Amino acid sequence: MSEFNKDDYLNDLPDADNLSATGQAGPSDGAAAGSAGKASDSAKSADASADKGAAGPAGDKASAEAGPSDKTGDSAAAGADDGAAADDSLTPLGKAKKEAADYLEALQRERAEFVNYRNRAQREQERFRQHGIIDVLTALLPALDDIDRIREHSEMDDSFKAVAAKIDKAFEKFGVEKFGEKGEEFDPTKHEAILHKPDAEAEKETVDTVVEAGYRIGDRVIRAARVVVASPQN
Repeated sequence: MSEFNKDDYLNDLPDADNLSATGQAGPSDGAAAGSAGKASDSAKSADASADKGAAGPAGDKASAEAGPSDKTGDSAAAGADDGAAADDSLTPLGKAKKEAADYLEALQRERAEFVNYRNRAQREQERFRQHGIIDVLTALLPALDDIDRIREHSEMDDSFKAVAAKIDKAFEKFGVEKFGEKGEEFDPTKHEAILHKPDAEAEKETVDTVVEAGYRIGDRVIRAARVVVASPQN
């Protein structure tokens, strides 16, 4: 009889873990598979419920938002239909009157624009005309001053007086006015005082001597009169 070897005996015995795995594999695997299937079905049901719950409010909201747009489009279409129906309901005479009223309104607008343009053009023309007169007058001022000095000293013969009178009338024709006379009250807006002379008899500042006459066109002063002013002594 051979000797009993404990180690060899133990090595020949089957492993308990292997026995459990092989012997209980069928039932355990089936139960696990069933549990997994149930869990999967439960998860699918939960996902379907969530999708349904999410889709419900979103769908309702989309329907609510789409409602006003559809109503607006319907109202616009209805308004257009009403306008077309109103035009169609007019008689031929009514349509002719409406067209005549539209043409009259357009004509009145064009006439108002033309009147404004004409007035603006007239103002521009008058302004350019005054500028031309001012340029000519400014260029002739030294000669006009010499004529006034000759006239003041009575050194002008009859022919020269006739020429000077024609020049004055020509400027009057274009609206040029000469101003500045001895004895006038001093006005700083149209007089330029080159000297103040005390005068015991003067009660207010007056023009004593006109050195150079002033010229203006309407209210516009082209050149102020250069004068000597007599002032009260006090």
